[in-house]
Amino acid sequence: MKKLTYSQAGVNIDEGARLVSLIKPAVRSSYRKEVLGDIGGFGALFSGRFKGLKEPVLVSSTDGVGTKLMVAFMADRHDTVGIDLVAMSVNDILVSGAEPLFFLDYFATGKLDAKRAADVVTGIAKGCKLAGCALIGGETAEMPGLYKTGEYDLAGFAVGVADKKKLIDGSKIRPGDRVIGLASSGLHSNGFSLARKVIFDILKLKVKDRPKGFTTDIGSVLLAPTRIYVKPVLKLMKEHDVLGMAHITGGGFTDNIPRVLPDGVSVVIENGSWPVPPIFRLIKEGGSIETGEMLRTFNCGIGLILIVRAKDEKAVLIRLKALKEKAFTIGEVARRRGKGPQVEFTGKSGIL
Repeated sequence: MKKLTYSQAGVNIDEGARLVSLIKPAVRSSYRKEVLGDIGGFGALFSGRFKGLKEPVLVSSTDGVGTKLMVAFMADRHDTVGIDLVAMSVNDILVSGAEPLFFLDYFATGKLDAKRAADVVTGIAKGCKLAGCALIGGETAEMPGLYKTGEYDLAGFAVGVADKKKLIDGSKIRPGDRVIGLASSGLHSNGFSLARKVIFDILKLKVKDRPKGFTTDIGSVLLAPTRIYVKPVLKLMKEHDVLGMAHITGGGFTDNIPRVLPDGVSVVIENGSWPVPPIFRLIKEGGSIETGEMLRTFNCGIGLILIVRAKDEKAVLIRLKALKEKAFTIGEVARRRGKGPQVEFTGKSGIL
């Protein structure tokens, strides 16, 4: 009887070793001074001494990239989804006022292609550098038969820290406060099941097609990496009070903003108060999607919401501009009317 090997069963240990050698420089480039040890240990080590914090609180988050990966497969482009993976977790940590410390990734595929996986992990390392956190560990799983040829899935896990007294929980938000929106880079990593249905099934576009009015092909537009807001917002917080933040991800404006509002208040968003990228109009018109559905599914051009006092509004906008963030006052906080919605829209008939 012929002797069977793990490789013949579909798992190539040598390819895994090649991947580690390919990603070492990128991973090490993300390290912070608190990282202990190096790549290859069974557990990642990070110093728990937080200088300057009287009562440190760890803040954690986990997420994936979702069906945006399907577009990466179609375009055979894998260098940006790693940034998305990091962004989804570190932006969530940021809204509590925490600084991301370290990140771990999980990469799973049916047959490991070290070069393709290295492109993904290099993107993860880049995302970590943009967020100021360290990529200190991860797992690569090769599972024959579980994934289609050439496909993979990603998950990410981030941990940050904040001083307990400086945690942002929205409890100080009051009527009259201003709502500031930070521009997104496009769809980020949400709503892709609907976006793909409209763009590829209804409009019959290919990833290399360039729709009228667009400056690049639709694949590049869809794969634009999620903005990472960590560094500019942490700098802003050192100079100005931020009362609340919301990461506009799945659930859009309608479901995410209420997560940071105290009882008795609502947010009134002024339609037309920020520029909406063309991709959202393409999706809306191509799928005959109602504005309310768009606002609950996509970020529609705003990736992060900040709530500040009215007296700080102008200074905050000036500082964000200096930090190279496109920011707009898009609404204000009001008293909630009974059990009415916590997010209302006013102004023009629709933002799209």
